Amino acid sequence: MTISRRQLLTAAGAGTMLSAPALAAWPERAIRIISPYNAGGVNDILARGLSVPMSGILKQSVVVENRAGAGGGIGAAVAARSAPDGYTAFLANVDTQAINQFIYRNLPYDPEKDFSPVTLVTTIPFAIVIGPSRPNIRDLPGLIAAAKADPNGLSFCSWGVGSTSHLAFERVARHVGMELLHVPFTSQAPAMQAVLASQVDVMAVPAGGAEAMARDGQTRILAVVEAERLALLPNVPTVKEFGIDLTIGLWQALYMPARTPQPVVAQFRAAAHEAMQTPGFQEVLRGQAAKAEPTTPEGLTELERRERPAWSAIVRQLDIRIE
Repeated sequence: MTISRRQLLTAAGAGTMLSAPALAAWPERAIRIISPYNAGGVNDILARGLSVPMSGILKQSVVVENRAGAGGGIGAAVAARSAPDGYTAFLANVDTQAINQFIYRNLPYDPEKDFSPVTLVTTIPFAIVIGPSRPNIRDLPGLIAAAKADPNGLSFCSWGVGSTSHLAFERVARHVGMELLHVPFTSQAPAMQAVLASQVDVMAVPAGGAEAMARDGQTRILAVVEAERLALLPNVPTVKEFGIDLTIGLWQALYMPARTPQPVVAQFRAAAHEAMQTPGFQEVLRGQAAKAEPTTPEGLTELERRERPAWSAIVRQLDIRIE
């Protein structure tokens, strides 16, 4: 039996149970995963890490398309407006799905209505790094003391106003009463480069990025924003060891456009879960101090519901709003 894609969509929209031969029509061509950030950041690394095993599992090319800008909003809007035919997926994160709606007055997508949740992929802890511009600051208490002695005399960067990188550092700073000048960049890679080049002093960055930055011997990792030390960074203390009871992670999750047929979403989720357990992707995760966290769509939706009020409160406290 041969069933066209149009018949597949019509049947799924009507709630009809689809047979195995119907599902066998998908995928017939390449699938793209939209990453809403530039190449080189953790979202791009994870998207490309997933695309390789998923290509083998689905027996079609899975390609990554970077659509950066507006705190991930441009890529999110592109994904939301894509045809719900099973050939577009979106590797989103907490910024696009739980923070941007409180930051941007005119968000060009609805994170709750425009996407069909597939699965959580992983959560990655943040670390605080300081670059060669401040060679005398060797630990977190030293940073706190220097910042308090010279309010706004030190600078920190992020991958955008209202991003998790911005808010994570602000949460730590406010917890200990220090003030630093915020310098936002358009994505993770140029922000990290600014610290390495002594253009900005400090940054909250995903743990894998912090480990890579510290390889130059001049950039130091002051602490991880986690309850326990990380296997990737066993000699780096946690902020909790300095009396700061905070845990802040950056989660990534897969979505497809709303109205994508649920049998296709289910098949894509099964492929993603299988890919997340492959040795190659497990190695990618180890390099980011992360682990695979496959979920049901309901589990991902529940995560969003828990996260949004907390991030909304932080945004209101900081009084951040972008036209």
